[in-house]
Amino acid sequence: MSQLSPSSATLVPTGIAPLPVLGLLKVHGPEAEAFLQAQLTNDVAGLEPGLARLAGYCSVKGRLAASFWIWRDAADPPVYWLACSRDIAAAVAKRLAMFVLRAKVRVEDASEAFALVGLVAADADPLPVAQPVSAAEPVLRVTLPEVVIGAGQAEALERAGFVPGARERVVRGLVALPAADLDDVLARAGEAVIHQDDWLRLEALSGIPRIDAGNQDLFVPQMVNFELVQGVSFRKGCYPGQEVVARTQYLGKLKRRMYLAVGEGALPASGTDVTTDSDVSTEPVGQVVLAAALPGAERYLVLFEARIDAAGVPWEALEDAGGAAASLRIGDGRLTRLPLPYPVPAPAPANRPQR
Repeated sequence: MSQLSPSSATLVPTGIAPLPVLGLLKVHGPEAEAFLQAQLTNDVAGLEPGLARLAGYCSVKGRLAASFWIWRDAADPPVYWLACSRDIAAAVAKRLAMFVLRAKVRVEDASEAFALVGLVAADADPLPVAQPVSAAEPVLRVTLPEVVIGAGQAEALERAGFVPGARERVVRGLVALPAADLDDVLARAGEAVIHQDDWLRLEALSGIPRIDAGNQDLFVPQMVNFELVQGVSFRKGCYPGQEVVARTQYLGKLKRRMYLAVGEGALPASGTDVTTDSDVSTEPVGQVVLAAALPGAERYLVLFEARIDAAGVPWEALEDAGGAAASLRIGDGRLTRLPLPYPVPAPAPANRPQR
């Protein structure tokens, strides 16, 4: 089990975490699949019940207005559920509904009716159970991609002052249950209840971005590695901003990426500027995507977007050299680089799709 030193506070505990940070949209009707297929960055067709898929919703300029974990139930026609940041759920539901027009589909913000709960288990263990004794609405349970805490991350955490443990894979799930049943579920879970911050640390370690009110409409998907974590399909049909996303992918013009680090000081909000001591300009070199407090210390995990050359040399060279991003800061706090759980390719020359 990964632990902090010297407090022995668990870095990634297992259990059930209430997630008020998340909201829920409900999209249903005979044409719900076709509607979402035309709006989101990922392929909705063929989505199997019980499995979640990452997807984004872009502006016409190709900037992410929302990111979702989307899944469907087994009904016919299916109901689609989209988990996103709670602070943008109502506005995104309204924005999506503007494009329904004559389609036989309804878009609703279900955040008040449902509470989202995160499930966390070690790789070999089953996910915890979060089932109320009596529910007025069905409980919706879905599995998310596992989080891999590999040797590179463990070694980097150790250099940052943490004692890595034996856990290498963490399994995650989401449950949407009637809001009125949340207290009952948590009471019966007892000591298995963990904090939302525990879930947020897993979010950061996963290298998967989440769009909220602080970073909305800032990033083209590739700037936050969205295509590297299977959040974009380049084979599906058109959607808002698709031309910008495709041009970024195939013309080799990407100059910004998302990275993971340990930061020092107060927890920054999403959208906070990332700066560098070595930059001649006073302009920020990037923005915070999401941050999660580390237990027992004034430090945090942070996913942030920045220029690839922000430190004067490519980030990939820094990673190979040991992970220190000495010149990058958030406020007065220095950032110490951690490896992401997936490779980030170096900027490539123009790469047009083959015909």
